[in-house]
Amino acid sequence: MSIKITFAAGIIGLAVAVSGTHPASAEVLRVMSGQAASALNVPMNRAVVVESDVAFAELSIANPGIADISTLSDRSIYVLGKAPGRTTLTLLSPDGKLISNVEVQVTPDIAEFKERLRQILPGENIEVRTANDGIVLSGTVSSTAKLDRALDLASRYAPDRVSNLMVVGGTQQVMLKVRFAEMQRSVSKGLNASIGVNSNSSRVGGAIATGNIDGINNLFAGTPVSTSANGALGLGFTAGALEFAVLLEALESKGMVRTLAEPNLTALSGQEAKFLAGGEYPIPVAAGDGAIAIEYKPFGVELNFTPYVVDGDIINLQINAAVSSLDASTSVETNGFAINAFKRRETSTTVEMRDGESFAIAGLLQDDFRNTNSQVPWLGDVPILGALFRSADYQRAQSELVIIVTPHLVSPVRGEALALPTDRVRIPTERELFLFGEVAGTPKGAAGEVARQDFSSSYGYVME
Repeated sequence: MSIKITFAAGIIGLAVAVSGTHPASAEVLRVMSGQAASALNVPMNRAVVVESDVAFAELSIANPGIADISTLSDRSIYVLGKAPGRTTLTLLSPDGKLISNVEVQVTPDIAEFKERLRQILPGENIEVRTANDGIVLSGTVSSTAKLDRALDLASRYAPDRVSNLMVVGGTQQVMLKVRFAEMQRSVSKGLNASIGVNSNSSRVGGAIATGNIDGINNLFAGTPVSTSANGALGLGFTAGALEFAVLLEALESKGMVRTLAEPNLTALSGQEAKFLAGGEYPIPVAAGDGAIAIEYKPFGVELNFTPYVVDGDIINLQINAAVSSLDASTSVETNGFAINAFKRRETSTTVEMRDGESFAIAGLLQDDFRNTNSQVPWLGDVPILGALFRSADYQRAQSELVIIVTPHLVSPVRGEALALPTDRVRIPTERELFLFGEVAGTPKGAAGEVARQDFSSSYGYVME
């Protein structure tokens, strides 16, 4: 486009109305030896007035889609930024000779964005620059939440053209302490009564028995009673040609199991960490053509978690924790292989808490109760004497599982500050082993000093 020198005030007024802004203060464009002293920077949708120290007769712009120009005098130029990009402004002298080619760079208007950024995130050290047609953010912010707010605000001014070079300051490593605690208690009681009648006459034969028939036969034969109970009382007597046997069996058992695991795992904010303490159980599977392949199923204490340091000491946790073990009481046989079942307690959740706070993310209270009563029909209903024809069993199993998580913001330390289980023991010498019977020597030097300390923190373990 070529524009003759004219004082077109109407055109200038129209350009200002379209831009919706007022021209900024005039900039001086100095042309020395046919070259512009510097490039011309124009914010998008804003206009600047440029004054040249060399009189010109004609102006032209290489790409009118990036910037529009008009003249105010033979030394003043009105430049309007239309779209981000670079183009060239050409100045010609009255005799048609080239005065200079000026580089015009139109950039997004970040003045308003900077102002809004200071209002929304005061005190944050965020630097804003332009690059081509986008916005570049750099500096250090105090939390991930504030970083997300700055990026969201920048996307309003330059959609899909925001480059993030910001870093999050402060501690961004999270140590998760998980405690699995499970108590199991079982009680079993049983009282069984058996009775038998046998004929010892050579004329009449036959026998009647109820309950533990094998135990009654042992009484008739005079051999030790066969029973699975913890205690048994057998009584046999004769009355004429009849022989009687009475067997009472009593069973009572109690059991308690305590399971406790405390895995600790550290991960960077936003990164997943995995932990497994246990093993892998082989399971045969069909591999085609009648072949059998082996797959391994992990079991034990499993922990997967992803932490996010949201703001300050607020931590968002995505957790998947599980405790599994082999169950020998349940199994299945296939193709000659015996495969045990698994007991598995698992939880998957997302929680948010502060540094050092705890949540009980899972809990299970289970109470199983069973009573059974078996008897000889009709005879077991007879008052008092019917107890000889009845057997009663009582079983109750209770279990309680609690999973508690506690996150901590942590920073790395020197290795000397941490204790290991091996710091408290040393392989004994032959003299210590054979002469004094010591199976563990006393650590010396720095390790000995560590071993003599009384640790109460989360670092290091004591074997009892």
